[in-house]
Amino acid sequence: MSAQSPPFGALLRQWRRRRHVSQLDLALQAGVSSRHVSFLETGRSAPSRAMVLRLAAALEVPVREQSRLLLAAGLAPVHVDRTWEDPDLAVLRAGLATVLAAYEPYPCLAVNRDWDVVAANAGAGLLLQGVAPDLLNRPNALRISLHPDGLAPRIRNLGQWRHHVIGRLRREVAVSGSQTLAELLAEVEAYPGGSDATHDPAAVVIPLELEGPDGTVLTFVSTVTTFGTALDPMAAELSVEAFLPADEQTAATVASSPTAKNLDAATPER
Repeated sequence: MSAQSPPFGALLRQWRRRRHVSQLDLALQAGVSSRHVSFLETGRSAPSRAMVLRLAAALEVPVREQSRLLLAAGLAPVHVDRTWEDPDLAVLRAGLATVLAAYEPYPCLAVNRDWDVVAANAGAGLLLQGVAPDLLNRPNALRISLHPDGLAPRIRNLGQWRHHVIGRLRREVAVSGSQTLAELLAEVEAYPGGSDATHDPAAVVIPLELEGPDGTVLTFVSTVTTFGTALDPMAAELSVEAFLPADEQTAATVASSPTAKNLDAATPER
């Protein structure tokens, strides 16, 4: 833990306030006294390992941030911080490759907690046509989607799509407390394109309406999959997003279109 990191009590208070929970409410959820919670926040008491994890569970603190709480309390973290290439993640990488391949020919990609793309199937090439090369050097799904040199010029319902995606990112910032995500939010909010909160009252989902290679409009709906039993932070933070055809024309066009390229990305080391 760096010298600039806040002590355990300050971190605990931050998470409690982020969750809009009083000391009494947290005490009831964790099965301790509110006096003890107060003493922990002021530094008058030092928490045990079990207490840190109990409070983290009550506050629904993300797995990676639980380790930060433990370090702030002078305790060893539960999980080892790995990179995507770690040999111990071989099973995860193999399982992810199977999931991505199963969605072909439709675009599907996997992103980490910062929306950096760690893997993608061949169908994702359809989403990369016209994207500036510099956005692919260290591909980030939100930058590729909303940047004016990315997909944005091809998205017919850009204002509506921006409202949906940025709203999702705002919720993630609020839940995670991640400074990296907060900076990404500020960046993409500054991109041009506006925001359109209106939608068809009869609609079921917000579609992605994308201009295809021949000028036709391809309409996709997205699904997000996570690893529900993951214990490792790297696995717990992965999301797999697939773009499925919303109509027969899109399905036929994608099925007959040759893949432009495959996105080859590695997990940024954080």
